[in-house]
Formats: sequence, C-alpha cells, structure tokens
Amino acid sequence: MAITSLEEFYQQTSILIPEGINKEIGHFNVFKIDDFMGSAAKKGIMPYNRRAYYKISMIRGHNKAEYADKVIDIEKNALLFATPKIPYNYVPQDDNQSGYFCIFTDEFLIQSKSGVVLDDLPIFQPGGYPIFEVSDEEAEEITAILKKMHKELASDYAFKYDLIRNYVLELIHYGQKLQPATALYPSHTASARVSSLFIELLERQFPIESQHQKLGRFTNR
Repeated sequence: MAITSLEEFYQQTSILIPEGINKEIGHFNVFKIDDFMGSAAKKGIMPYNRRAYYKISMIRGHNKAEYADKVIDIEKNALLFATPKIPYNYVPQDDNQSGYFCIFTDEFLIQSKSGVVLDDLPIFQPGGYPIFEVSDEEAEEITAILKKMHKELASDYAFKYDLIRNYVLELIHYGQKLQPATALYPSHTASARVSSLFIELLERQFPIESQHQKLGRFTNR
C-alpha cells in the first residue's frame, strides 16, 4: 500500500511547501478546513492509504470515515486521530464542511521533547477508537485549542514550538478521555490491573507499618 509523504500531501493540496520541512525539530503545520476545501478534498478525492505523518482533525459537517475494519458515519462534529500505521480516508457527504486539522511527524513529539512515546499512547493503537463524535460544546473546546496552534504558528515567539507541543498533547489527552475504559486498559493488562486494585484496597484496610514505625512503637514501650 502506498504511503503519502509530507511532500506529496502539499502537492496534492496545492499548498506551498514550508521551508525547512525536514528540520531537526520535526514537522508541524495546522490548517483551516474552510481554506483547505479548495483542493482535491472538496471533490471528495482522498485516497485510502497511509500517511507518513500523524494528523488530528476537528471536522464539522456530514462525513464518512473509512478504515480497514469499519466505516463510521459522522453526522455533525468529529474529532479524528490518524497514525502512519493505519490506512484510512474520509469522504465529505455535503459541502458544508469546516473545522481545523494539524499534521506532525513523530520527530516533532520525540520523547526527549514531549515526555511521551506516540505509539505507546492508546489513541494511536491499532484496533483502538480513532474517531469520536462530539457535542457542539466539545467541538468549540477542541477548535479553541487548534485556533491557538494556528495563531502561535504565525507568531515570532522563540519557544512557540514548545508551546504548540503542549497544545498537541492537550488534544491527545482530550481524545483519550473520550475513549471507553476498555480501550485505555487493554485486555492483556486487565488481570494485572485487577490485582493492583485489590492490593491497593487491602493496603487501605490493613496498613503496613514501616520499619521506622515499628522501631518507634517498640522503644516507646
């Protein structure tokens, strides 16, 4: 299966390729879907394939998202997460489309800069829940974060990419909080989690004295 590179993404959308697209900090960009709809996406042309970058979208409009094992009909508002490992596409079902999306490479959120390993996050796991229908209120909250990214990217603040990383992580955590508990705790860790909770309950009911506490009780006799 073909993998769409960053360069191909910019070519397909007729958007000018930013200078230094492969800087050491990795690549990040954010777009208004209203502006983006002037490209092939407006015609519903979006090949079903993998991308060489991560993508987070806040889509407002009637759409259909297609994955290998599922087709999701989006009536109004959706928060979508895409990873290079999972092929997908989405097809607008009407012309009333708006929102924002951002794209970034794994180098942009490298662990030494962000404190996370992207592929270890539940939101990017194969078989997970990569798309969420959200309320109008939630859509406004998510859009506000993406608007901050859009504004910050155009600023001359020396540490703007550090701030944008925080916004990206905020979106990721927003999505993970929307996931069912079963997705956040995979089945192979379920027994370990139950054991951990049981031990925690026992420790609350029968606190274990430390050696220091035992010594103090003994010397005070």
